[in-house]
Amino acid sequence: MRAFILAGEPSGDKLGGALMAGLKRLHPDIRFQGVGGAAMEAEGLDSLFDMDDLSVMGLLEVLPRIPKLLRRIKQTVTAAQRFEPDVLITIDSPDFCLRVAEKLKATRPNLKVVHYVAPSVWAWRPERAEKMARHVDHVLALLPFEPPYMTVAGMSCDFVGHPIVAERQPTGDETAAFAQEQGIDPERPVVCLLPGSRKGELSRMGPIHGEVARRIATQVEGVQFVLPAASAVVNQVKAMVEGWEVAPFVLDPRGFSVAANEHRKRMVFTLSDAALATSGTVALELAAASCPMVVGYKANYLTTRMVKKLAQIDTANLINIVTQTREIPEFLFETCTPDLITPALLALLKDTTVANGQKEACAQTMQALGLGGEDPGDRAARSVLAFLDRTD
Repeated sequence: MRAFILAGEPSGDKLGGALMAGLKRLHPDIRFQGVGGAAMEAEGLDSLFDMDDLSVMGLLEVLPRIPKLLRRIKQTVTAAQRFEPDVLITIDSPDFCLRVAEKLKATRPNLKVVHYVAPSVWAWRPERAEKMARHVDHVLALLPFEPPYMTVAGMSCDFVGHPIVAERQPTGDETAAFAQEQGIDPERPVVCLLPGSRKGELSRMGPIHGEVARRIATQVEGVQFVLPAASAVVNQVKAMVEGWEVAPFVLDPRGFSVAANEHRKRMVFTLSDAALATSGTVALELAAASCPMVVGYKANYLTTRMVKKLAQIDTANLINIVTQTREIPEFLFETCTPDLITPALLALLKDTTVANGQKEACAQTMQALGLGGEDPGDRAARSVLAFLDRTD
């Protein structure tokens, strides 16, 4: 069996590595070719080129890279045609992956195409599912409510579990040793600050986090603030907090591997009594650690207008969506202010009923996403093989 597999960014590479491992366990004679990163290469993929060539975000960043991206698409299509795969597996990164799928389908209409990670059509731009169905036959969904959206559009779809449930949470001993090493007193309140991992996010959210920290410090005796910095912006973070009246302890990622830094971050989440987070996937990481949170997000004017116009739902938080509650307070766009955020964060620190309500919602979310079940990589592999068996 031959599988041509594509990922264009680190999150997709992690999914691809777990899927490849599962496919090898279930179908030992499988052969792979395609594009991926370190996780997929560890499972035996010889990537056609460096996956970083595809990891570009933002219109201004993409424009000068278009000629190179087009060359990479052509190179990938040519390699896939020579490989003659039984299945094309594309992972997220639709701008690259679905263009490759479209060109391959044009020459091999019967080629089976599986896409890993359903587009969030339940949140915005529902027409994406119909567009994807022109080139994709089967979808592997991370969220339990997504399959009906895909089947209505004409694709088969299985919920295979979210990768967050496969991440190992720190033990009590690990967390205690980490706290002692970093000088964090677990007997005093700990607040985790997560203003973002990109420069634009930091410039918009940093001042808000700094002011909220100042206000919280006046009302919660002995409170400690910890900010796990992303590698790409650690210098910006350190310069930013120097201007804050209440400076947090910045967890510096330099000198540690990616995996080690992810685990250190999870230990901060486990130690924290509450977190103030910029809206995004970090909310699920906090939920996995049972850390109550307040979520905020500020965008530029054009992005704000676009999201408000296209949004299909009134919450961006997956815990709220999965549990069909509004347990997680969100302050988005013009409501993302210290005046509104501070009372919500104080409630988590001072009212155990509010904090426990969030912890219950977090636990329900993890169960719904597959915690305690089969590894998502193995579930994804079984889904791919079952799809191929059905369509032979």
